[in-house]
Amino acid sequence: MSKIIVIDTSILCCHLQVPGKETCGPLHDVWTYERAEKEIQQAIQDKCTLVLPLATIIETGNHIAQAAGNRFEVAQKFAAILKLTAQNQTPWAAFVDQSVLWTEEGLMTLAKEWPSYAAQGLAIGDTTIKNVADYYAATGKTVKILTGDELLRAYEPAPKDVPNVPKPRRRK
Repeated sequence: MSKIIVIDTSILCCHLQVPGKETCGPLHDVWTYERAEKEIQQAIQDKCTLVLPLATIIETGNHIAQAAGNRFEVAQKFAAILKLTAQNQTPWAAFVDQSVLWTEEGLMTLAKEWPSYAAQGLAIGDTTIKNVADYYAATGKTVKILTGDELLRAYEPAPKDVPNVPKPRRRK
């Protein structure tokens, strides 16, 4: 079974070393460039598929454009990843796989579900990242959301390969 790694903005910014966004996560679980790079390289070695949700692409681009410096060089590195993604070059998955989430039905579902997520503090971008992870999980793939955001990580789909634990029987 192939494994999907859905990359969140926080990790992609660390990986690209976006000025001002070089680290992410809470103090007890800090992500740095080195940690993000190691995790991504391990995923590549393990032949995982790396997925960039639309929210990650837009948010990362915004952070690069608003960075205090080094914007052009970082944008070039990001553009190279976008080209690989658009061309479905291993290990990157083409964004078109997720296009079903942006149909009228997909947007209506997002409009219906997001207010309850917002009440819990989950931003709309993170909600769409969760939906991308759920989309791939529904295809039978094992999915990991690579993020420094603990709330978003909590929405990672449960692994399908974990056997069901039988319910205890009552004694008569």
